[in-house]
This record gives sequence, C-alpha cells and structure tokens, in this order.
Amino acid sequence: MKRAILLSAAAVLASSAFAFAAPPTAKMKAAVADTARPSADTARDENRKPAEMLAFAGITPGKVVVDMLPGGGYFTRIFARAVEPGGRVYAYFGTQYDARLKTQGKDPDYQFADLKQTYKNLGVIHGPLPQFVTPVPVDVVWTSLNYHDMLNKQYAMDVNEVNKAIFKSLKPGGYYVITDHKAAESAGDDVTETLHRIKESTVKKQVEAAGFKLVAEGKDLTFPRDDGTKRVFENDIRGKTNQFMLKFQKPR
Repeated sequence: MKRAILLSAAAVLASSAFAFAAPPTAKMKAAVADTARPSADTARDENRKPAEMLAFAGITPGKVVVDMLPGGGYFTRIFARAVEPGGRVYAYFGTQYDARLKTQGKDPDYQFADLKQTYKNLGVIHGPLPQFVTPVPVDVVWTSLNYHDMLNKQYAMDVNEVNKAIFKSLKPGGYYVITDHKAAESAGDDVTETLHRIKESTVKKQVEAAGFKLVAEGKDLTFPRDDGTKRVFENDIRGKTNQFMLKFQKPR
C-alpha cells in the first residue's frame, strides 16, 4: 500500500513538470541585471522574460550551454553570466546566413569578437547546422525564435539531420530547449516562410523523431491576443507574439 502511494505521488510530480517551473534564482536575476547588457536588449526584457527562461532551461553555474542561432546575442550575454563560475557558452552561427552577412559587410568567421572580450567564457562556432558539433558534450542547446527558419526553402537544410546532430552533442540527460512563434494548428506547412511561425506539433514530432523526450512545456510567453494567423512583424503583435516553450531531454 505504501509503495502504491509513493508511486502515485511520483506520477503526480512527473505530470506537474509540464505545469510548474522553479522560480528564477538570485543568480539568474543577477545575470539579467548585468550592466554590460545594451539598453536595446534590456528594453525587451518585459516581453522576453529572460529570468524565467533561465529557470525553464535549467541554466545554472557550471553548465555548458549552446546558444544556437544567437542573433545579436540577447540570450548569449545572459547565459554567459548565468553559468559563472565554471561554465561555458558557445554561440553557434549557421553558415546558411553567411551570404546575408557578407552583403552587410560582416565577416561570418569573426562574429561576437566584441562579446568575447567582455565574456571570457564565451566561444563562437561557425558551421553548417546539419553538421552541428561542439568541442565537448554540452548540457543545454537553446534556440529562440529560429527553429522555423530551418524549414525555409531558401536555406535548403534537413532539419531532421540538425536535430540528430544536436542529440549527439548533448550529454546524456542534457536538454534541447526551443521557443518559437506559435502558428495555428490549421496553418499550412509554408507558414514558416509566410508568417515566420511554426506549428507546435511540427516541432514536437520532428524533435522526438531524433530520440528526444519532451519533459516540460512552459507558458511564460503566452500572449492570448495573438491567434497565430498574422506575420510576426505586424505592429500590433511584434515583440508580443504567442510563443511555445518546449524542453526536450536526451535520455540518460
């Protein structure tokens, strides 16, 4: 009888992982409050909820984290502080963006050179995403608002190969965390290009096919006024799109 009660309690706790997340720690809040962050980033904190994202992803001191497709480094900077002391962050730039960068006069091989001066635990990796690889096995691979891009025809990549490569680079028990603009489930597959969104069910299916297990879903980035049918750049929803938060684990 006692064993049955314990098993029942364990089941309740396991199911509640999808509904509840630990609150941000003082360390996480301090990483967000880092004075080295530019004002353009901090102005977005109210809607991007970075402290809650750290808690959801489990990014703590000593962890090795990859910020895949980091954009301007919004999360890269925060991660670099959050994993101190003893941790390391890799900003992973995919070669599919090289042509665009070159038209902007930027050298794809020297991105984040300035950030590396400020954050000594930051490394930069530049390579094709289907051949995703890290110098050491990592604890967390994170990507925010970019997963849908990998399905766009202009980049001509196999997202299933990307997910498999990420699986190989993670430590057993490591996490693959994805947030993205949520599309209505009735949307067509071309929604990644037309609206810059993706269906949550598509991501779950693709990532689980690579061997991952979905272990948590977050609700911190839920904005009910966005019904998933508009382009994410429309003025009334830009910066406040309804987003899903998915946390997958590589089995131990």
